[in-house]
Amino acid sequence: MNKTSIARIAGLAFAASAAAGLAATPAAAQKQEMEKCYGVAKAGENDCAAGPGTSCAGTSTRDYQGNAWKLVPKGTCVKIETPKGKGSLTPIKR
Repeated sequence: MNKTSIARIAGLAFAASAAAGLAATPAAAQKQEMEKCYGVAKAGENDCAAGPGTSCAGTSTRDYQGNAWKLVPKGTCVKIETPKGKGSLTPIKR
C-alpha cells in the first residue's frame, strides 16, 4: 500500500465516522423548537420586544422586564422562575 492509498482510506474512515455521529444524534437535539418567553431576560439580554422606544435585541432596561422576551426551549417558559415571578408566553405587566 502506498502513502496515497493510506491517506485516502484514513480520509474515508474519518468522513464515515463523522456521518455516523450525525446520524446518531436525535433530530430534536439537532434543531430544538423554541418559543418566546416574556419576563425572563436580564437587562440588556432580551432577544426582542422591549417596548416603545427600543430597537429590539439587547434593549431591555431592567431585569425580568414583562414586555421583553427571550427564546427558550419550547415547553419550558412557564416553568422558569425569576425573582419577579414565572415566565409568560405573552407580555406581562411588571
